[in-house]
Amino acid sequence: MTNHLFDALRAAAPGAEAVFIETADGAAISYGDLLARTAQLAHALASFGVAPGDRVAAQVEKSAQGLMLYLACVRAGAVYLPLNPGYTSAEIDYFLGDAEPAVFVVGPEAERALAPIAARHGARLETLDADGQGSMAAAADGLPTRFDDVARGPDDLAAILYTSGTTGRSKGAMLSHDNLLSNALALKDFWRFTAADRLLHALPLFHTHGLFVATNTALVAGASMILLPKFDADRVMALLPRATTLMGVPTFYVRLAQHPSLTRETTAHMRLFVSGSAPLLAETHRAFEAKTGHRILERYGMTETNMITSNPYEGERIAGAVGFPLPGVSLRVVDPASGSPLGPDEVGMIEVKGPNVFKGYWRMPEKTRAEFRDDGFFVTGDLGRVDQRGYVSIVGRGKDLVISGGYNVYPKEVEAEIDALDGVVESAVIGLAHRDFGEGVTAVVVREAGAAIDEAGVLAALAGRLARYKQPKRVLFVDELPRNAMGKVQKNALRERYADLYAEAEAS
Repeated sequence: MTNHLFDALRAAAPGAEAVFIETADGAAISYGDLLARTAQLAHALASFGVAPGDRVAAQVEKSAQGLMLYLACVRAGAVYLPLNPGYTSAEIDYFLGDAEPAVFVVGPEAERALAPIAARHGARLETLDADGQGSMAAAADGLPTRFDDVARGPDDLAAILYTSGTTGRSKGAMLSHDNLLSNALALKDFWRFTAADRLLHALPLFHTHGLFVATNTALVAGASMILLPKFDADRVMALLPRATTLMGVPTFYVRLAQHPSLTRETTAHMRLFVSGSAPLLAETHRAFEAKTGHRILERYGMTETNMITSNPYEGERIAGAVGFPLPGVSLRVVDPASGSPLGPDEVGMIEVKGPNVFKGYWRMPEKTRAEFRDDGFFVTGDLGRVDQRGYVSIVGRGKDLVISGGYNVYPKEVEAEIDALDGVVESAVIGLAHRDFGEGVTAVVVREAGAAIDEAGVLAALAGRLARYKQPKRVLFVDELPRNAMGKVQKNALRERYADLYAEAEAS
């Protein structure tokens, strides 16, 4: 038995001397370096007592060493659990309690605050900073540069990524070796990636887009990457001459379209621009194409499914559409109530099936069963349609999930924090169209009579309780929330009432 995912990545390597990662300052890490360092890190994990199937959690800043920690976990047979560096201690407490990792790797600056939480949940605490230094790196230094990869099959877990719903706590999506590998191979072929490509990587590594879509696709193509710590339009434009491809979220393209250096000349050498994680406005499509001659390729995926569809590499890329199902992926649109398949251009629930679809939610068998049909199709919760030509369009969500800047925010979590504040009767959190973030998290609050709490007070109270991307961009106050005959808050009515909130703010 082989290590299903890493064996394929190793086989695709173009040679030990070929460059795998270039840092923004020009330093290079070769494929040979990758194999050697991930072996050392895998040895370190094994020395900590990490056994096949154990979870290794990481809340670290983006770095080449952090990326290699993920690959070392794959080699060691562990299950990698990336966590957003923006998560608060309260949020980390939940994730560690739920996943029970054997090892928890954090930035040195967070060690003191998180050590008691790690100890409470039985996780060994190690450190790794943005420069790739810390106790995790020190433990690996000097260890053998060869490692006998732990045998893992296609269905064995490679990662758990926590995703948000509209009710309850965050859920851990269990992703297998073949979920990740099959999707990377499909994207490599569909997007024509080769060893000649150099991907400008400005995405975070705690999210499926940057960790799996970008990294794994580059690896299975034997391509190289320029690793930026975070997106910065000036740095991206300065590094663009060294790249052939860029993957981003809509915010990236809004910022780039406004950059004075973005022209047909500065992008003439580029092969592909990809956007995902949130809807890309048609306005951004048009503005980017007018300045560069490139039409952004938009695709659609979820944490639970990896990538599902993509606009074509050759052929018409339609603004507002997410293209066709990837090879090996089945997609259907059904009536949400009956489950009966719908015809072309009829709006219904999107359901998918394929090797890309996850194995279920960690320690939530009932929730897993509820999200799958008897014939194996996964209910995405997204409403959409397929036109006569086969192009898929997402028209909304059956759930009230907010996607802001590419990150999932579920309203119940934010509402619970607001409702606990003195002077608040109740709240409703919605997503409103936002030019930069796709959707802006927006709170609509009912105050107690005579209460003095205001927008600034709510935002200040949430700052220490929620990750920054979950915090509302605006807090609005109303006398009462709209409800239907059954007493349920009508969030659709709130979305309609405040639909132009951020557009009006820009205009003013």
